[in-house]
Amino acid sequence: MTAYYTHPTFLAHEMGPAHPECPQRLAAIHDHLTRKGLMALLDVREPTEVSDAAILRAHSVEHLDRLVAASPTDRPYQGLDPDTTMNHHTLRASYLAAGAVVGAVDAVLTERQRNAFCAVRPPGHHAERNTPMGFCFLNNIAIAAHHALAEYELKRILIVDFDVHHGNGTEEIFADDDRVLMVSTFEHALYPFSGDIPLGNNMVNVPLAAYSDGQAMRRAVTEHWLPAIERFRPELVLISAGFDAHREDDLSHLMWSDLDYAWISQQLVQIATQHCNGRIVSSLEGGYAIQALARSVGHHVDALLGG
Repeated sequence: MTAYYTHPTFLAHEMGPAHPECPQRLAAIHDHLTRKGLMALLDVREPTEVSDAAILRAHSVEHLDRLVAASPTDRPYQGLDPDTTMNHHTLRASYLAAGAVVGAVDAVLTERQRNAFCAVRPPGHHAERNTPMGFCFLNNIAIAAHHALAEYELKRILIVDFDVHHGNGTEEIFADDDRVLMVSTFEHALYPFSGDIPLGNNMVNVPLAAYSDGQAMRRAVTEHWLPAIERFRPELVLISAGFDAHREDDLSHLMWSDLDYAWISQQLVQIATQHCNGRIVSSLEGGYAIQALARSVGHHVDALLGG
């Protein structure tokens, strides 16, 4: 069965009027999954907050202290950078988002759950060890990966990131850590303007040209990801699942379709089935064209349910 983690507090986190990373994203996903009959097939769970000890495996004390100090109490918003703003629900939402991915790791490693999808806000993959940025406060996937390494003594974790923006935070946290293989695609010369030169030998970064469409992504997976993954033989697959490469998304230009997200999701399920008994934890990152996001997540969750 597929576990589905979400929480009402994720809807309370807001970063200001007209911000693309908005609560309506999760509402649209929930409505679409319900209409398609997928929600009834999921094991829906509410996460608990992640512990500070788990956060500090991936982030510095200074980073965590900065977030706590910046959390507003007497004003609507507090900006950490021009794109990344807190309201008085953000800190708890961040703890719950990381807690969802950690809880999902526990579920797939100790229960009969084969996989899990975490419908969380805020996203996480831009948050570096010392720096919140790009709508991200805590690096949910990095915290969960460190949790799996520390608590379950796994030797090989695969992190997959298909968000249109490079997962610079995850790369920075795990560069040259041979317990982790990170494979990613992203649009070349798009925010955060990094990734073309990998930070470590354990990074398989494949920049894609604007307007290259989903066929370029499929070639990247087949020619670059799959050989590296076959050599690595992961024990757990973690996915930074961003859906902002969609052709309807105004923040990008990769021109992927709904069916491209179905294809890549099916590929990842096959990889997990082959190498690690189907164990996948996927966590929502980007995706700002609301209806395209909902449909694409629907394909992703459908693939997980079939895994």
